[in-house]
Amino acid sequence: MTKKMQPEISFVHTLVIGSGAAGLNAAVQLKNNGIDDVLIVTEGLEKGTSINTGSDKQTYYKLSLYGEDADAPRIMAHNYYEGGSMHGDLALVEAALSPRAFLHLVNLGVPFPRDAYGQFVGYKTDHDPRQRATSIGPYTSREMCRALIRDVNRKGIAVREETYAVALIVTGGAGSDRRCAGAVVMDKDGRMGIICAENTVFATGGPGGIYKTSVYPEVHTGAIGLALAAGAAAQGLPESQYGLASIAFRWNVSGTYMQVIPRFISTAQDGQSDPREFMADFFESVGEMNSNVFLKGYQWPFDSRKVTGGSSIVDILVYIETVLKGRRVFLDFRQNPAGFDFEDLSAEAHEYLQKSEACFGTPIERLLKMNPGAVELYRDHGIDITAEMLEVAVCAQHNNGGLAANHWWESVNIKHLFPVGEVNGSHGVYRPGGSALNSGQAGSFRAAEYIANCYRESTLDRAAAEAAGRAALEEINAWLERSADAAKEPAEDRTEFQARMSRAGAHIRSLADIDKAVEEAWEHVRGIDREGLRCKRSLAREALCNRQLCFAHAVYLDAIAYALKSGVGSRGSAIVLDQAGKRIHPRLSAEWAILPEDESFREQVMETLPLGIGRVEHRWVARRPIPEADAWFETAWARYREGAIYA
Repeated sequence: MTKKMQPEISFVHTLVIGSGAAGLNAAVQLKNNGIDDVLIVTEGLEKGTSINTGSDKQTYYKLSLYGEDADAPRIMAHNYYEGGSMHGDLALVEAALSPRAFLHLVNLGVPFPRDAYGQFVGYKTDHDPRQRATSIGPYTSREMCRALIRDVNRKGIAVREETYAVALIVTGGAGSDRRCAGAVVMDKDGRMGIICAENTVFATGGPGGIYKTSVYPEVHTGAIGLALAAGAAAQGLPESQYGLASIAFRWNVSGTYMQVIPRFISTAQDGQSDPREFMADFFESVGEMNSNVFLKGYQWPFDSRKVTGGSSIVDILVYIETVLKGRRVFLDFRQNPAGFDFEDLSAEAHEYLQKSEACFGTPIERLLKMNPGAVELYRDHGIDITAEMLEVAVCAQHNNGGLAANHWWESVNIKHLFPVGEVNGSHGVYRPGGSALNSGQAGSFRAAEYIANCYRESTLDRAAAEAAGRAALEEINAWLERSADAAKEPAEDRTEFQARMSRAGAHIRSLADIDKAVEEAWEHVRGIDREGLRCKRSLAREALCNRQLCFAHAVYLDAIAYALKSGVGSRGSAIVLDQAGKRIHPRLSAEWAILPEDESFREQVMETLPLGIGRVEHRWVARRPIPEADAWFETAWARYREGAIYA
């Protein structure tokens, strides 16, 4: 267990926790704005979601910058806002900052495609009517990170790798005086220290570690639980995205993987015996089935609106095979589905394949024609989809909710705390594909600008920050001491709460199950708090990670329960089962009936305030409209010169 020794105490102007694309950009922009005393603490520059995730053609979403497509920030903001339960000022900021953030990445060397005249070509992504999307291939966010890391190094920004935040330091009372004052951190050897900071940029990504069935990279767990445990307000927690993904190597099987129309094969648990093409019985024809598989490429996220008569029935059928029947499901690119015929496809699918010059051969031959990099990607990770099947499941992929912050990306109830990236809950129910990458860049620009213009001078009570840091560290040490005789180890414990979250809090939800799950979750948190988790000194960090993840999963389930009881119904990427609802398919049993969405909730945002173990307050608030802009140059210029824009 950790040795009792005097902790190292240090002070920094701005602490950045996390090194994904949002955290890295925050550090770069702080430096660009003249904040030189910046420190990044991270598990590792090669860890996290941004640098380890993607899809067949990972999308970056931005304002249109091509041809005669008339676009403007307010137009783009309306497309964000139409997704429901998103504040209008956040939508406008993400739209307005998108060209600046995008061109900054271009200037750092990220090779976004352009034509011979310098125009940035684009395409339509899901939930968007214009050609705003762009991509550099499967690894868009990875190349963003690498470009930003090079700039961090050029600028000489301090980075401490293999360093883990284990608690946020918060000073002040329960009201407006509360502020973040840094973090307690632990190194790879279990030594702890206190980093006091004037400002803290919290860039720890989504809650990947709370799910069993997940496409988040295994190296990424997330740390939103640290902020929730510190009492940071959250919003939109029930709104997550789920979709089909491979599980041996975690990767979204969206886009071209579906558009080439592979066979879906179900097998027994051994992965070989009793192979079946299991979906044909649920469609009127083989052509209809294959057309829906094709549409999964465009419509990859599981969508409650596309369960009945749409492509999301594919996700339901995979879920039934894997979770309810206990079988395994694979994509087989080596053969066409039984009875496959190009002429039986929908006009949309047939035209797309025809224009792509891919109306021939097997799925793998079509994939090699349309997107050879999608094949190489798996080969790079030891999977040859030209010779073997690819195991898939419906996985958690992205949290549209997260911590609640204002339009400068500062926490609404803890001053000097700036959640950026996926941990910030700026998105609503639906969001255009690729908008998360833009959001992380736009939000980190905003946080850096506000810090540089409003929080440049030191106002931190150093004695109070140090005292709060010592108190947090002492509490952690006391918990680790209790862990010496604990019955459960971290790995066993994590399996338990991840299974609960995937069972009750993923894309299939029900009022019948949620209360029990919430009760179990909070009892689990109480048990960990009371008894600890058995671990060696070298695993203390894993135990502490479990502690915050378990707390986070309980808060998320609590929020989902509140949403379901409020009557929101099936919306976004989750359905609510209820036999009093509407049957989603005549060939599925009566239990597959869902409650319809109450669309009035799209005009509201759900807020969550954690107050301690088992004590969480939720409420619905009217979402803020898109602000009316002051378009008169002279007055807008004056407000900018005077710094009034930061008020």
